[in-house]
Amino acid sequence: MVKRLIIILTIILAGCSAPKKCCSQTFGKEDVKKLLKFSTFYAAVNGGTSLSDVDIFSVDNGLSTQTISTPYDYNFTVGLRKIARFGYENKAQTFYDGTESNYSDAATVGKVKGVEYLFEVDYKRQEGVDYMDQHHFVRFSSDDGCQDEVCINFFALKLEYLEDGFADIKYFEMSERYRQRKSKNLSWNIGLTHRLAEPYGYNALDDWQLSNGNIHYTYLALQEGYEVDVYSNTYYNPVGEVVATSAEVWEAVVIPTVLADYTERKRNELKKTIQHSFVVGFDYYKYSKKTWLHAWGSLMPYHYDDGSEFSYHNYVDGQWYDYSGGLIYGIKVNKQLGYFVEGKYNKYWNREWYDFKLGLNYTIF
Repeated sequence: MVKRLIIILTIILAGCSAPKKCCSQTFGKEDVKKLLKFSTFYAAVNGGTSLSDVDIFSVDNGLSTQTISTPYDYNFTVGLRKIARFGYENKAQTFYDGTESNYSDAATVGKVKGVEYLFEVDYKRQEGVDYMDQHHFVRFSSDDGCQDEVCINFFALKLEYLEDGFADIKYFEMSERYRQRKSKNLSWNIGLTHRLAEPYGYNALDDWQLSNGNIHYTYLALQEGYEVDVYSNTYYNPVGEVVATSAEVWEAVVIPTVLADYTERKRNELKKTIQHSFVVGFDYYKYSKKTWLHAWGSLMPYHYDDGSEFSYHNYVDGQWYDYSGGLIYGIKVNKQLGYFVEGKYNKYWNREWYDFKLGLNYTIF
């Protein structure tokens, strides 16, 4: 549903941005060609060796060895992208192989006016763990260069769906912002964001917490289908298999799994919630062949409280701050030496995900 909505909005935006056309006119074959022009569809599979085999030794009944093997890592990527490269970005490879990571994709404003988009799905296995990542966005930047104090065509719109398996974050976001240019390189923006996500902050174990702060975990396990034979000190899972023969193993090994499975199931049962927020931000971009700086940031200092049962306001004391930003800086000191810093950071609903890289290049001749 989310991906379908993004595709529909992409078509609408493309039609609205076409010269001498308005949204009420027919979106025809030529408009589709223009929308897809210079875009790239790609599909790729990457793989490699994962963790090496690990030997586990036991001396309970004489010496025995168990070998734990981790299956190979892989990454299957399929995507469609049309994103103008900034001056500091070079397409180093002939083909897209699905491993590209462009920090500028997170920027609020694109390099060119009009519609840009990315639709990408990654099926991955890393160190034996399978998960799926998705990143889809449509970015529309308008800048007619007018000198008036208020310019209605000077705005930015971005629709984004992000699913990051490692960060355990998944949400759909739409933001519409009016931009005010302070100089050729710097602009400020203000507007609204709307985010659809699971009710982050909700803790399913709160209902099982005792007055002393402990969890009545055995009773919870019984409710989940586990069985306990107190006479033989044997513990069974919901399908009747023996999972522990001592209280120590039951508490140290089985109960953590019970709690994890229970909280994940309860989270998945909840409906998505929508959060409306006020947002302010900035964009800065300056480029030359010897030095460049691209920075952006957004701050959400106020969030509308709709009074719903699972609103994030119920889990924090009043308002909170959500923010994101990115920085790309590079300098070529001389013909031999150059260094760079790149990274992005997000914090939504007290969840963080980020990545960065820095380094230097020195050419010896």
